Amino acid sequence: MSTEPTPQGAELSAESVERELLGFLEAKTRTSLTPDQDMFASGLVSSMFAMELVVHIEQTYQVAIVGADLKLDNFRTVQRMTELVLRLRAASASVGHA
Repeated sequence: MSTEPTPQGAELSAESVERELLGFLEAKTRTSLTPDQDMFASGLVSSMFAMELVVHIEQTYQVAIVGADLKLDNFRTVQRMTELVLRLRAASASVGHA
């Protein structure tokens, strides 16, 4: 599992983001997860770990998670985190090319 940042211009697929996030989370929680599993409802993620997760996503995918994006619902499942990463990357790419 790589924790190297993903270059800003690099194409990301939902599958690659999901795979990386699952690997990171499974290593940290020592639990097998599914992409649609609510990690907060199952007690696998604490609020302290949630902050570590935000930092991991920001550093790995070179995005800034601020304001309305910094809500719990965006971090409940790997699927939602993947959607967040792809949306933020797309938004920063369109700003960079505007």
